[in-house]
Amino acid sequence: MEHPLRILVVLPLYGGSLPIGRYCASALTDLGHTVDVFEAPVFHDAHTALRGLRVAESRTEQLENAFINLLGQAIYARIERFEPDLVLALAQAPMSRQLLLRLRKEGIPSAMWFVEDYRIFSYWRVFAPLYDFFFVIQKEPFLSLLEGAGVPNAMYLPVAALPDFHRKLELTPGQQHEYGADLSFLGAGYPNRRAAFRTLLRRNFKIWGSDWEGDALLASRVQRGGVRISAEESVLVYNATKININLHSSLNADTLVSGGDFVNPRTFELAAMEAFQLVDRRSLMPDLFRLDGEQAELAVFSSPEEMETAIDFYLAHPEARQDVTRRGRERILAEHTYQHRMNAMLGFIQSRLPNWPRARAQHSWPEGLSDGTREELARLLTELGLPSDASFDDMIVRLRNRSGELKSLEVGLLFLDEWHKQYS
Repeated sequence: MEHPLRILVVLPLYGGSLPIGRYCASALTDLGHTVDVFEAPVFHDAHTALRGLRVAESRTEQLENAFINLLGQAIYARIERFEPDLVLALAQAPMSRQLLLRLRKEGIPSAMWFVEDYRIFSYWRVFAPLYDFFFVIQKEPFLSLLEGAGVPNAMYLPVAALPDFHRKLELTPGQQHEYGADLSFLGAGYPNRRAAFRTLLRRNFKIWGSDWEGDALLASRVQRGGVRISAEESVLVYNATKININLHSSLNADTLVSGGDFVNPRTFELAAMEAFQLVDRRSLMPDLFRLDGEQAELAVFSSPEEMETAIDFYLAHPEARQDVTRRGRERILAEHTYQHRMNAMLGFIQSRLPNWPRARAQHSWPEGLSDGTREELARLLTELGLPSDASFDDMIVRLRNRSGELKSLEVGLLFLDEWHKQYS
């Protein structure tokens, strides 16, 4: 983009798209845009508590809908204050119908990155037409279904990695002992995974993550009783493991390797860390990585038998693991970072909205500043990550998002901004 944008990122209450939302916000900031984040997860406990009221199901649904509408009002209050050029929501963010219609009426572009399997999470049918832009991790027939549902601005956008976060770490002996294993899997206990992993019980194998209850055979391998693992801790698990098993989820326990289309976030994250993985082949994977031959960037399998054979080979050949992971990280840095994805997203929006972003009234810098004050302002702009020619309004937005105690200059600038809003 020629000029920096103001972008509000709306996170989901919980779930797999939550860390992706944070990665998007970080990448957009790295690209020079001014980013505000609506922290929906702080409302998660209240939302969950509605299910504990022990009232009729119909009444619970009414309360949940009312709660989402309330969050929509809270999001709009943030929009009024921030005046974003774009509202970007991640899958399952609490964007109510009323909020989306209001944004469209007021000409504020909205976008969702639907990082879900459209076959399983069908709520897209209701909400996709309400967004101005809809980004997805699958191609056909999903893109045609969206067009048929009245979504003209849909685009395939696979997930990625954030190299500053998904990186190789030097672990302490204690961390290596706690997280290390020959084989590990981190993720939820979907039916195909439960069935596939029973053949790994004779190996040094650890399972991390939630939703593994009720499986007596795997229970001894599930770490910490199946608690959810944070994104920060996942980096430790991946780095400590010789072979990370990356089996995409499926609700069908009869077909252990589903042969599906989209590529999950774990694939990109592991590659970015140079953490070795064995991943099941996906139909969209050849467009993203080199899979076969001496220059392969991922080690893949198409059946449980191939997975077992590959485990034996790569445990015995650590140098082969290193060659694959080195090439995989090079591919990530060249093509598959969240900075790449955010640039692609914003470029697509720009191509469909030639007059975007719309011009906004800018408040001017105060006149008659002393040399000392100008030097202090220059230092403040550097601290806020802004160029020396940044506008007064962009500086105020960054300043409001800053935490910690305010200096006298910062208090004065915020006061001046409030005065502008009251009397301009």
